[in-house]
Amino acid sequence: MSLNIADRWFDRKTIDSEITLLWEPHVSPFLRCNIWHVKGRERDMLVDTGLGVVSLRQAARDLFEKPVTAVATHIHYDHVGGLHEFDTRLLHAAEADLMGDYREFASLRSHDLPQPVIDYLDAACGRAPDLLIEALPYAGFEPGSYTVTSTRVTRTVAEGDVIDLGNRCFEVLHLPGHSPGSIGLWEACTGTLFSGDAVYDGTLLDTLPESDVAAYIASMKRLRELPVTVVHGGHEPSFGRGRLRQLADAYLAENDI
Repeated sequence: MSLNIADRWFDRKTIDSEITLLWEPHVSPFLRCNIWHVKGRERDMLVDTGLGVVSLRQAARDLFEKPVTAVATHIHYDHVGGLHEFDTRLLHAAEADLMGDYREFASLRSHDLPQPVIDYLDAACGRAPDLLIEALPYAGFEPGSYTVTSTRVTRTVAEGDVIDLGNRCFEVLHLPGHSPGSIGLWEACTGTLFSGDAVYDGTLLDTLPESDVAAYIASMKRLRELPVTVVHGGHEPSFGRGRLRQLADAYLAENDI
């Protein structure tokens, strides 16, 4: 398959005066991670970092005027590819060691993925596409050579930890199920939740080798009762409390809860 070279790799949308959404438009929706930049008075927060095929820090350098705390909501490659570019790197303790020597599945070719992921893509697309990108980030890029750069986290996080931006504080919620170290970032005073892949407005993936349906059920029960105003997920558009409860109820019903 011959692919064109993308004019630019990242797009962005201003959500409000403090939150910017970035994404990789030429990546298959399955892998198209939402990257959230949150401005703070003393430092900024970056929630997830995309695939890392192009420098996020360089492409969005105008956003990074203050020190940045880069938080990975979990270990999967569409969320941690650019993590190594940032000086302050946070990940849940359950997955931190994996980031230091990255061996998780990571490919831009669907046939290299674990069978549960291929099955997921087949169900979503009719047939999994051969490539999970629709353009090349630059001339000479070889999709088959894609890897994630290992990096050691500078701080592990756990349930109840707080990320303080000076004027905004986000509490870490441990929300396992999709992966053991999946987290959300919760700002109670505004009802804002950055949920990673614990919940988003699409088909949730709970069949990976490290997934745990029982843990996912517990996380969904917890999320259902959270008094959110807005949920900014790891994929798909943001949504409010009513939709969160619908998504949680649907997942629980699928598992006979």
